[in-house]
Amino acid sequence: MAEVTLGLDLGTSGVKVVALGADGRTVVQASRAYPLLTPQPGWTEQRPEDWVAASVEALREVAEVLLAAGHVPLALGLSGQMHGAVFLDQHGDPLRPAPLWNDQRTAAAVAEIERAIPRADLIARTGNRAVTGFQLPKLLWLRQTEPEVFARTRQVLLPKDYLGYVLTGQMHTEPSDASGVGALNLSSHSWDEEVLGALNLPSHLFPDVVRSWDTVGHLTAWAAQHTGLPEGLPVIAGGGDNAAAGIALGLTAARPELGSVSLGTSGVLFAPLTLPTPDPEGRVHLFAHADGGYNLLGVTLACAGALQWLRDKLAPDTSFDTLLTEAVSVPDGADGVTFLPYLAGERSPWMDPNLRASWTGLSLAHGRGHLTRALLEGTVMALSDTFEVMRPLVNVTSFLATGGGARSDLWLGLVAGGLGSDIQRSLQEPGAAEGAAILAMPASGVYRTLQEAMEALRPQGRSIQAVETTQAKHQHIEALKHQR
Repeated sequence: MAEVTLGLDLGTSGVKVVALGADGRTVVQASRAYPLLTPQPGWTEQRPEDWVAASVEALREVAEVLLAAGHVPLALGLSGQMHGAVFLDQHGDPLRPAPLWNDQRTAAAVAEIERAIPRADLIARTGNRAVTGFQLPKLLWLRQTEPEVFARTRQVLLPKDYLGYVLTGQMHTEPSDASGVGALNLSSHSWDEEVLGALNLPSHLFPDVVRSWDTVGHLTAWAAQHTGLPEGLPVIAGGGDNAAAGIALGLTAARPELGSVSLGTSGVLFAPLTLPTPDPEGRVHLFAHADGGYNLLGVTLACAGALQWLRDKLAPDTSFDTLLTEAVSVPDGADGVTFLPYLAGERSPWMDPNLRASWTGLSLAHGRGHLTRALLEGTVMALSDTFEVMRPLVNVTSFLATGGGARSDLWLGLVAGGLGSDIQRSLQEPGAAEGAAILAMPASGVYRTLQEAMEALRPQGRSIQAVETTQAKHQHIEALKHQR
């Protein structure tokens, strides 16, 4: 019999559950998808009950394999998409679908926050300016737009914390996810009473904050019956998806030279910090890290999701490999074609939900390969814009690359050229679910401390040769001038 820890990541497209041995190897994994709701332009929502149903199914599949093989689960760590808002009534039931991290309905609520709290003060306290995707503006939006639902709201939870509540009956959060709400004081790791007071919001709407590796509860009889896991199994607070992925990659302030770049639906640059040092203008995010430190996070809203959009809309019968192969033969700058990747507005560094995407420079001489090459270059230039803001604040010289886009040598080479940094493809591909399982290891006794677990299990990387991006960068700067 082998002892394992479980990790669950409640993502945007689906849930993933893994079971890891003490050596970090995956014993079994399972996933389930659930729908994304877009009831109005700019709105993205999901039903919390869909998260629960999919998570229970994935956990049950993993539990069946573990039981058949004689493996013993020791604890379950949680991770999930950040910033979402689950509004609960007095009985702990969701009152409406949950607005997500990329939802853009809250512009008026952001303006309300900025009228109430000077931007510099909010950044100094919480590490961030008011951002449309964060949870705090969603709560104000609810008060403004659905006052009858707001009046019935007794608690607001982040997605993974809601799932933790369903599994244990206890409501908690932890700093890495809570710092994406917009109201957590980063110095004290507690809800900022002055920020909430300025907005006439009580702090009791939010759950207690514990450490990311703390036990927040134990599986209830109901959860055990439906998942097949043992009743009383410890459930660990875990981390927001980017922080949990950082744990799996071994990213910590003890090694400040190493960060990560994720080419997923969004593009994410992650850089660890010892002290909470924000960008004074709030152009990139400062969050608590799940290891007890901090991290800067630059988020561009369209990365591999932009390539998915191109394929779905313009070439639905074409494989991604074909599109990427066509782009390889197109030179730097895509023969004058430029793509601005702001399909859903933009987060870092522009913080502007009204930015929009475009191709420019098209002629009869251009083909599909030029469109794809320009799109890849555009996503990389968006990451480069973000890194220019982060660079003075961090010591990162190398990035471990993750996400679906990291399978492409061309894309990673463009990232290396665009950022002017060493880009390494991880020889393993651990993600947030694996990080959640590692966060569960100290409480289960597999390792004495989280740092010990991270050091033992951190993956190695292989450097990717940089691809020239000089012309693409010049065209991006010129196109951006006209857009902004």
